[in-house]
Amino acid sequence: MNNKILLGFTAGVGSLILAGTATADFQGLSGDYMDLGGGLTTWRIYADIDAGGRVDAVYGNSTNVLTISSADGLYQNIDFGGNTSVEINSGFFGFVPSIEWDSYVTIGALYQDGTPFGSNALQNIGVDFASWNAGGDLTTDNGTWFITPDDAQGGEIGGRVLIGQFTILGNGPLDVTVNLQGRDGGTVWNHEGASETFLVPAPGALVLLGLAGLATRRRRK
Repeated sequence: MNNKILLGFTAGVGSLILAGTATADFQGLSGDYMDLGGGLTTWRIYADIDAGGRVDAVYGNSTNVLTISSADGLYQNIDFGGNTSVEINSGFFGFVPSIEWDSYVTIGALYQDGTPFGSNALQNIGVDFASWNAGGDLTTDNGTWFITPDDAQGGEIGGRVLIGQFTILGNGPLDVTVNLQGRDGGTVWNHEGASETFLVPAPGALVLLGLAGLATRRRRK
């Protein structure tokens, strides 16, 4: 399968913004992290894009292999969770709270119901999740998860599109390398080899960030 042909056809919480190689439409990867306690950390990873743009596909190919990994390992809820957001039923969170923090991939929508959009039409082709479910890395050199250009969930919110949630079995780094395709108006854009390492700030850094935010709020009054 030629991914480029396929994609062209289908056309506390803290935040870190990490700069990377950018096009006029794709600006980089960013992540929001949540400390779940007990040594667990959840990252929500976003593609940062221009206002009014969208992401239609996340993929790997032989030139730029998609890889999502952590040396500490990633949490997988094999019994009740799923590999993609289409399999994450938020209606069950009250019965099995751990489902909410499962590791999964997506475009835009958080859960099966499409939150914060009205529906979730995510599809995937060629991605082998077996190794990931067995505690390994998520990798593909010939696979993609995608939506069609008509699906609202690809649109940016605040300049970002969610592409996955990943819970680390510890506080170690999360390494992400992805390729993306999207649209800005009627123009298709493509960016390969977007790569970032996401690190949870040390406790001292978190205190400084909090003080900086407090100072900013005081100046605005």
